[in-house]
Amino acid sequence: MRRENLYPANRGRRISLGWLLRAVTIAVLIGPSMVSASQTDIDGLRVRPSPERTRIVFDLGQPVEHNIFTLTDPHRLVVDISSARFSSDAGNFVLEQTPILAVRTSQRNNGEDVRVVLDLSEEVRPRSFVLKPIMQYGDRLVIDLYGKDQPSRAKAPKSERTLTQMRDVIIAIDAGHGGDDPGAIGPGQLYEKDVVLGIARKLYDLFEQEPGFKAKLIREGDYYVALRKRTQIARSSQADVFLSIHADAFKTSKVSGASVYAISQKGATSETARWLAEKENRADLIGGVGSVSLDDKDDLLAGVLLDLSMTASLSSSLEMGGAVLANLKRVNKLHKKTVEQAAFAVLKSPDIPSLLIETGYISNPGEAKKLATRSHQKKLANAIFQGVKVSMQSSPPNGSYLAWVKQGKSVDAITHVIESGDTLSEIASRYRVSSKKLKDFNGLRNDTIRIGQTLKIPPG
Repeated sequence: MRRENLYPANRGRRISLGWLLRAVTIAVLIGPSMVSASQTDIDGLRVRPSPERTRIVFDLGQPVEHNIFTLTDPHRLVVDISSARFSSDAGNFVLEQTPILAVRTSQRNNGEDVRVVLDLSEEVRPRSFVLKPIMQYGDRLVIDLYGKDQPSRAKAPKSERTLTQMRDVIIAIDAGHGGDDPGAIGPGQLYEKDVVLGIARKLYDLFEQEPGFKAKLIREGDYYVALRKRTQIARSSQADVFLSIHADAFKTSKVSGASVYAISQKGATSETARWLAEKENRADLIGGVGSVSLDDKDDLLAGVLLDLSMTASLSSSLEMGGAVLANLKRVNKLHKKTVEQAAFAVLKSPDIPSLLIETGYISNPGEAKKLATRSHQKKLANAIFQGVKVSMQSSPPNGSYLAWVKQGKSVDAITHVIESGDTLSEIASRYRVSSKKLKDFNGLRNDTIRIGQTLKIPPG
């Protein structure tokens, strides 16, 4: 290293031998303490599994330089952190449902640096990055472990609901925040991520128990899902409705009440432009306009189709939001009495009616106390459920069980053509009738059926 880099103030000037000797003597005397003071404290090491990845988080006293590399036979990931030391025990974490078998730590380079070795059960693709301080978190080094294979961008195969004439209405339920993103924080360290996951799970149970509905939780535990990934999960599940559950906060604790949001017209317009611009979006199916792919459409036609889809989706969202608000006001004060509109990222799927529901203000002590209880969470979940249910029953998707019910369960409303692998009991279960009733209605003497045979489905 050149001298001018070490002593920039003396660039171009002579340094006396006496001054240099004194500087070296001082450096020798105070060197160890200065080295110690320059080390970054690693305050903790956390491991968080999720369906998409395993995340390892180092809590730091200040930013660090780091390097990671993998080893094979056996599989290991090595993390080297420069000028750092552990200030607390690094062994208190759970490794279940992760590819990590064990974690080993050591100081190296005369105690200057830290090395962490992760013993792995399989090959992984690591990705590391640093995060700046935010809220209760300081500097962090984050390492995400992904499976060996790259996520497939292939279109998801059509689910059973698209292959039959009658299907469930699929509700995607998104509990906001999660993992290292706690969301708003209320009195007594009440985290929004925990409150909304509790509500989401209760809402999931309600839809799963209701004939004609099927629920999908966007996140099932305490881990973070990127905003765009949330809508991608809903789309891959072929959701008919997307509900994002939150608990608001404000700088003053006096503000309270629930709110419901749909996408704004400005947000819808910008999203249409993004979909037209991005190739992976153009290859996607737009269910709101009859499952049309934009792949083979020119910009003008694709734009028209997207506008039609977004307009229909927004209209359905506003109608459904009104029904949800009407039910929420029976169990909670409303912050806004009409459906608000904003450009939230999670509301921007052009073909799925989507709502963001603020269940209350976690920054308000009184409301936070209620939000923390299972009983109030259950009431909120039921209010949301009733609003969505009424809206879907009023305007059910074509080909759904709800549409069949609305048509009066006409005897001629549906038939089923036997395919390979079908059994009488499975068909009866699918259409919510008893096997006996199905046999009697079709004049069958036993459970024998044949491929290509057409069965008439009796009213439920």
